[in-house]
Amino acid sequence: MIAVTFALIAESAEFLRHLTDKTRIKRNAAGIIRGEIGHRPIEILHTGVGEKVCRQRLRKFLQDQHFDYLISAGFAGALSYDPQIGDLLLAKNFSTVDLSETRASLPGLPVHIANLLTVPALIHSAEERNKLALTSGAAAVDMETEFIARACATYGIPLLSLRVISDTPRHLFPAPANVLFDIERQQTRMLKLAMHLLAHPSRVPRAVQFARRIAQARKTLATALIKIVRDL
Repeated sequence: MIAVTFALIAESAEFLRHLTDKTRIKRNAAGIIRGEIGHRPIEILHTGVGEKVCRQRLRKFLQDQHFDYLISAGFAGALSYDPQIGDLLLAKNFSTVDLSETRASLPGLPVHIANLLTVPALIHSAEERNKLALTSGAAAVDMETEFIARACATYGIPLLSLRVISDTPRHLFPAPANVLFDIERQQTRMLKLAMHLLAHPSRVPRAVQFARRIAQARKTLATALIKIVRDL
């Protein structure tokens, strides 16, 4: 059995389309999607964004369940101008599987093997990203993988950390972090975002471009995941 985690449905939607025999179950009060890719059984958990909800959901998900692998997948923000949007990142500091074999499963896709940094909040500033790149040595950031890695270590589950770059210092979010995502509610407050864009109409084209980049990144991530799962 292979476990795959995403923070949000916005990251997993394309991959879910390729699942066969898809069902939704509850285990220890955790909502799980179960299905198959190439006859390999898969369980998918949406961890939510950030430490608190991620740790809570992971504990319920992993309790009393054996997994051969866990793939921590989703979006990440680049800290410098390389990698680029749509590139894949295999996090060498969190993964406990052979990344050279994983990379070989992804011919034709832009893949980087580099460090990933887990941070407590979305980073909107290009200056802050560049500073973090220098101080941390990481190529990109997310908000969950550190806690997923800790849980996998506790339960003895081999971990593969796979991220697709969704934003960079050159292509930042189309709105401030507190407008783009409400971490307490674990959702984008669409009315708040709409009001922000109405107040700043020059940002509307950026929002449209951002949505298109996210859609393409989601497809790239799904393609990579399917190839990896079939080769495991």
